[in-house]
Amino acid sequence: MEKLINSRKTTLKVNGMSCDHCVKAIEGSVGELAGINSVKVHLDAGKVDVEFNPSEVSLNKIKGTIDDQGYDVE
Repeated sequence: MEKLINSRKTTLKVNGMSCDHCVKAIEGSVGELAGINSVKVHLDAGKVDVEFNPSEVSLNKIKGTIDDQGYDVE
């Protein structure tokens, strides 16, 4: 449970997501990063909710991982 003490939640606006493949690509790649507690794609809203430990992974690393999958993070 210690992971959750330092947990931070954020919602990212992500453009270019259109299907279940997009959901799996983002949730899979971000979910594999160290320090990620949860990741949930909201396809209809074009948003991604991420809960993470900032001492283990940076927000820029999360955004970069989504960008590497071919999506535009605002």
